Amino acid sequence: MPVKVLFVCLGNICRSPTAEGVFQKLVDDSGLSKRIEIDSAGTANWHQGRAPDPRTVAAAKRRNIDLSVLRARAVKASDFHEFDYVLAMDKNNLADLQDLKPADYTGHLGLFLAFGHQTQYLEVPDPYHGGSDGFELVLDLVEDAAAGLLESIQKNKLS
Repeated sequence: MPVKVLFVCLGNICRSPTAEGVFQKLVDDSGLSKRIEIDSAGTANWHQGRAPDPRTVAAAKRRNIDLSVLRARAVKASDFHEFDYVLAMDKNNLADLQDLKPADYTGHLGLFLAFGHQTQYLEVPDPYHGGSDGFELVLDLVEDAAAGLLESIQKNKLS
């Protein structure tokens, strides 16, 4: 059975697709794509079916990560029966997920950056209303946390 990871932000057009793309590349480069499955979703359904924000796609592309095939979707209660890890980008997303989580969920629900090694940020800031620097910061934070997440999964779930 593969380990399944779901990244969640508000609209699923900036932070969570970035996390999905970065983590997918890391998993692929590690030769673990048959053992780890990845998806992303938003707590709101405003952008359902839409591609990630063009600024998100451009920032990721500069780091050789292709997000162009991803499409936004809303998180649903059944995701908790599907995914071993449900990882929120910020505390508001986490609160929304805690409200949606079934009582019998036994997987990991928490903040994504808890897996990272940097200590300045606890949450991935939403770059939507800012400039290009925000999208670069998101990538930096996500790359750090993705590496820590993969390390944790390899140690605790794949060994």
